[in-house]
Amino acid sequence: MRQRVLGHELTVSELGLGCMGMSQSYGVPDDEESIATIHRAIELGVTFLDTADAYGPHTNERLVGRAIEGHRDEVILATKFGQEFRPDGTRGVNGRPGYVRQACDASLQRLGVDHIDLYYQHRVDPDVPIEETWGAMSELVSAGKVRFLGISEAAPATLRRAHAVHPVAAGQYEYSLFSRDPERELLPVMRELGVGLVCYSPLGRGLLTGAVPKSEEMSERDFRRNHPRFRGDNLTHNLALAAKIADIAAAREVTAAQLALAWVLARGEDIVAIPGTKRRRYLDQNAAAVDIELDAEDLRQLDEVAPPGAAAGDRYPPAMMARVGV
Repeated sequence: MRQRVLGHELTVSELGLGCMGMSQSYGVPDDEESIATIHRAIELGVTFLDTADAYGPHTNERLVGRAIEGHRDEVILATKFGQEFRPDGTRGVNGRPGYVRQACDASLQRLGVDHIDLYYQHRVDPDVPIEETWGAMSELVSAGKVRFLGISEAAPATLRRAHAVHPVAAGQYEYSLFSRDPERELLPVMRELGVGLVCYSPLGRGLLTGAVPKSEEMSERDFRRNHPRFRGDNLTHNLALAAKIADIAAAREVTAAQLALAWVLARGEDIVAIPGTKRRRYLDQNAAAVDIELDAEDLRQLDEVAPPGAAAGDRYPPAMMARVGV
């Protein structure tokens, strides 16, 4: 597994492992298989692990902590704060400095570690100046609790302001053949500042694999049931688009998922992907994508089939869309 550098200094595996689905959003959790999947990832050199305090909430960090016990020095550990689950059952965004410190200490305890390699602001709090949030995050670096800082789904202007307070090593954004919005404005800003791009949902939450059931057939625990891209005519359109990508993959004798991951990795050496899975068999398939070399004709075909804006439907329901691009 080759390595790539985020923000000039943080070296990570070019393919990471998104751990969210091990605890929520995609059906019934299986902790035993999930831990085995993390151990297999380490064996394969997929050592960039991504979690967040919001996943579960909290249970995913505990799961990852259990899995990396005895392996801490072998992994680059990323987690996030900012999506707050309140005692009254509501959920909001919190970027207040006091909460930053509290959230970090809680994550360290749940993970069972003494430092976090990459600590992201999960969502930007529109009611707190980014300079205040990032001032507190910078203090965590000075205290040795965090090595590098990142931000997720922030607007380009917000990214600039955060970077002026403390260097942003990585920005985590949805990026795939189905979600190419970062190319328009965000990626040029990130490259100007020297910020690496960490791509979540590089397989379009399963759409790019082509193996997605109809929304009414999804488990009640599957959060895609209410996502616009997985409903009605949008789903029909998107699956037809995925079938065209699968045809290109078949001609290359690789899976559609492997082709989609290879495309993301081909977009630049400052980009890494963190496909999520809780099954070792899918992890093995995904890891093989790093050996696929796409030539100019492959890239041309994929651009023709899946240009920016090709997917139908927003990538989140309205309430969640309101929290991105702040």
